[in-house]
Amino acid sequence: PYIFMERNGIHIIDLYKTQAKLEEAAAALRNIAKGGKKILFVATKKQAKEILADKAQSVNMPYVIERWPGGMLTNFPTIRKAVKKMTSIDKMQKDGTFDNLSKREKLQISRQRAKLEKNLGSIADLNRLPSALFIVDVCKEHIAVAEANRLGIPVFAIVDTNSDPSNVDFVIPANDDASKSIELILNTVCSAISEGLEERKVEKADEKAAGENADAPRRERRRVNRKDEAEEEVVAEAAAEAPAAE
Repeated sequence: PYIFMERNGIHIIDLYKTQAKLEEAAAALRNIAKGGKKILFVATKKQAKEILADKAQSVNMPYVIERWPGGMLTNFPTIRKAVKKMTSIDKMQKDGTFDNLSKREKLQISRQRAKLEKNLGSIADLNRLPSALFIVDVCKEHIAVAEANRLGIPVFAIVDTNSDPSNVDFVIPANDDASKSIELILNTVCSAISEGLEERKVEKADEKAAGENADAPRRERRRVNRKDEAEEEVVAEAAAEAPAAE
């Protein structure tokens, strides 16, 4: 439904539909970010990896650019254990335990830490399942799409003419092989996410200010009450010290 025409075996995407769908996806992602939820970015293909990592970092969102670890969503507790293992190794290096190990043990642990960092370092801050996935190339990342569908997690994806859009909640029809195309779409969605995060900050600041304003009358009443109590104590003390009437 998103193909404009075919010419010499090449399918051309309808860019009007691309624009409309991109705006729809950006608005939904902005609302997710505004709610303080996490969006997991996924792209393991060569031409998308660096661009996606850079954009995801700019909005402080988790991302996967190496091989998708099977069961990352459906077996999330196991993934969290692996991340905690990485944290415990870091703790060993800081508290001096690492220095007491043999040279061979140090080498094994260092290699394990490097492997964990490569595969899971970018999701170290993901303490719970993400609220949405943003995927480049649903054919290559079909396992991630299947896991998200199974758990009911919304999928946002750049979908090319060789892909099936039926398993994607927010389809962005576009070329998922050209780095310029990927960068353009990621710029748009990450700008929307950034706006959502800013709106969340403003709302929190407003709520805090409203709470302080609501507390002000109560603080004033308490101050007045304390003042009245102090005056009553002074009057009582003066009366006690005054000579009794004859």
